[in-house]
Amino acid sequence: MQKKLLVAALGALFAMPVLADDAPAAAAPAAAPAAPAPVFTSNVGLVTNYIYRGMTQTGGKPTIQGGFDYTPASGFYAGVWGSGISWISNLSAADSAGTEIDTYLGFRNTFATDYSYDVGYLRYNYPGNYGSNTKADTDEVYGLIGYKWITAKYSYSLSNLFGAPNTSGTNYIDLSANYAVGDSGYTLIGHYGKQTFSGSGATVGGTSLNYTDYKLAVTKDISSWAKDLSGTTIGLTYTNTNAASNPNYIVLGKKLGDGVAVLSVNRTF
Repeated sequence: MQKKLLVAALGALFAMPVLADDAPAAAAPAAAPAAPAPVFTSNVGLVTNYIYRGMTQTGGKPTIQGGFDYTPASGFYAGVWGSGISWISNLSAADSAGTEIDTYLGFRNTFATDYSYDVGYLRYNYPGNYGSNTKADTDEVYGLIGYKWITAKYSYSLSNLFGAPNTSGTNYIDLSANYAVGDSGYTLIGHYGKQTFSGSGATVGGTSLNYTDYKLAVTKDISSWAKDLSGTTIGLTYTNTNAASNPNYIVLGKKLGDGVAVLSVNRTF
């Protein structure tokens, strides 16, 4: 009963039999070719708390997210993704920016059967009014190497990172595992990250901005629950950092890197 109610609720949110012939066939018909993967896709999601690299971007509040991707068969890809945020406005009453819009492009492929790679460029855009702080827009390049369901990714900032002055050259290391549990639709996720700041801005008030974060999550593809839920995934995530007590990451009395559980629902079209 509970499952039926959940299916109905999610369906509202995202709001032929073959006849056999008794006569023997002369030859079996050729199998229909598989449908090509779509070149353009879109996605929309709802999270109870937007967490990025272990830090809340919405002050612990829910937000809607979504984007568009272009992924031709060549391996090239490009896209745009957006989310509501509050951390910039929370930092200073003189600043007002409530949206993050990311644009990205890259190239990814596989090699030697079980290996994969991905290289690209990512631009974080934070449109708004900035009265007292450096604009938070950030440029990063990244490279990833993967083996089966394990990946290692290195991101390097070409600009100041998220408005922190004199931090160009900051890097982030992301070690992740995404294990699909057979045909169950469940995926188990583990992540460890390390943010290392560079430049004279790496220390503020005598305290380093460097920190590590980790994440444990499970997602479930619920496309099979109902036709209206095709492409829908629900998830539960727990994330934490070692920066919860770092004064540089406490805003309006809120510890941005404190441990928190997050619920999510996402759909790809």
